[in-house]
Amino acid sequence: MISLSDRQHVVSLIDEAVTGGARRMPAAAILGLSVRTVERWRSEGVGVIRTDARPTAVRPPSPRGLSVAERTEVLEIARSPAFASLPPSQIVPKLADQGRYVASESTFYRLLKAADLQHPRGRARAPIRRHRPTSHCATGPRQVWCWDITWLSAAVKGTYYYWYMILDLYSRKIVAHEVHAAESAEHASHLIRRASLAEGLAGRLLVLHSDNGGAMKGSTMLATLEALGIAPSFSRPRVSNDNPYAEALFRTGQYRPEYPTQPFADLAAAQAWVLRFVRWYNEDHQHSGIRFVTPAQRHSGEALQIIEHRKQVYEHARAQHPERWSQTLRNWNLPTEVWLNPERIKSEPSSEAA
Repeated sequence: MISLSDRQHVVSLIDEAVTGGARRMPAAAILGLSVRTVERWRSEGVGVIRTDARPTAVRPPSPRGLSVAERTEVLEIARSPAFASLPPSQIVPKLADQGRYVASESTFYRLLKAADLQHPRGRARAPIRRHRPTSHCATGPRQVWCWDITWLSAAVKGTYYYWYMILDLYSRKIVAHEVHAAESAEHASHLIRRASLAEGLAGRLLVLHSDNGGAMKGSTMLATLEALGIAPSFSRPRVSNDNPYAEALFRTGQYRPEYPTQPFADLAAAQAWVLRFVRWYNEDHQHSGIRFVTPAQRHSGEALQIIEHRKQVYEHARAQHPERWSQTLRNWNLPTEVWLNPERIKSEPSSEAA
């Protein structure tokens, strides 16, 4: 708090400036004060410095305020069976239709909040608060797998073939896939066993993430994961974004130019197309999320040599024509971490899902 002597000194400085030809308002503004404040300090003179008592002042009740009985009536109306499930925005019009005016909509909201009743009442359900998805980080292959099932249209209308797919989060390689005429936990169990043998997972710690489908959470599948020492991880109910890498891969397949415009004639045709796509995706597709190397190269570790060769090519090109390079070289470094559903406090994943 500014002392009385300091206030008097400030007032004298402003008066001196005004005597010299300055205007009072700009002179006060230079000191960060308003003219009203300066005049109040001048009127105080010598004496005890008064403090602002407005926050603790006793004020008379407003003549426009509701009485205790009227406040009680508002709360009783809000709790009544006829209005218990309605917000004030609907209570007030219904009361008006009955020829009654008790209080405004804003007053209803204010009183309900003060009484801790501004939440779903009656049979109205409280909003569902979904927990955050579980985060997983892969720093190498065979640490986190994502898997899912998608439909492939069959020739008979209303029937489908089911494409089972397991994807390595770190390398984006499709480590196992099958196409069946039905969706079942038994098919999924067989697929994960085959993938475990092919990738040599014995003794490795692996997380297998999926959504909440019946094939994913079936007893046969869960028993297989327990026997193999694989930790299951599941998306939140009805939230497909929690498994983005698998969803993006299916989209990539269905938007390929060679994806058939007509339904598959039979199961063998669907299996043949999926096999061709998987070979292209793993061996030929230069993935944008892993610096345009193929998933197979990333999975085997060959990508490191490819990246080093690219860096040498760029260094050589800059050495020949340095005037053409105004900035640093292109970033060819591979991401060392790939996150599935990263926490908000962490940085965004350095790679794309598709």
